[in-house]
Amino acid sequence: MNPPLPFSQASENNKRVILEVLARHLTRGDSVLEIGGGSGQHAVFFATCFRELHWQSSDISSNVDSLNLRISAAQLPNLPAAISLDVNDPDWSCPCCNVIYSANSLHIMSTASVEKFFSGAGTKLRDNGVLLAYGPFKYDGAFTTESNAHFDLWLKDRDPRSGVRDFEWVNDLAENAGLTLLEDNAMPANNQFLVWKKTKLEHGVR
Repeated sequence: MNPPLPFSQASENNKRVILEVLARHLTRGDSVLEIGGGSGQHAVFFATCFRELHWQSSDISSNVDSLNLRISAAQLPNLPAAISLDVNDPDWSCPCCNVIYSANSLHIMSTASVEKFFSGAGTKLRDNGVLLAYGPFKYDGAFTTESNAHFDLWLKDRDPRSGVRDFEWVNDLAENAGLTLLEDNAMPANNQFLVWKKTKLEHGVR
């Protein structure tokens, strides 16, 4: 008997609203790197919707085998096996890409890991590539809803290094990595979907 596929109800709930934003930014032939593939539901769903791009999912080494259960079962030609990727590594072992996508990961990572996430993304994205990040954020130090405040307490109780991130801090990290904010989309369930574009270097100055 085959092992049960990993499943996230949140991923199932948000995949279609995320798809609406992705459709504005993904084009034929794009190479997408997904960071924190989790259950693989997003990878399979989006690779099915965008058959003419290459979707490379990844996760930390302890999660890759579980992630690959769903990816392997899907047998999609544009969705290879997930790779191991730790954002804290100084050199991400993957090719450069046009798009980096991550959902519900920045509030799970430590502060230092979020910093590494953006510096790594700035390095791996090609010029004019886009970075898309989905999840809850604070604005001007304040939670957007009471439920997000409770969620932050739950996260910190589980791991004091995690927590709902300040939008302004995250955007500063993105700008320092050479990324310019294009969109801040309000999403269901008190989440946001942020989109940045990598600006092209001119005469050595960003």
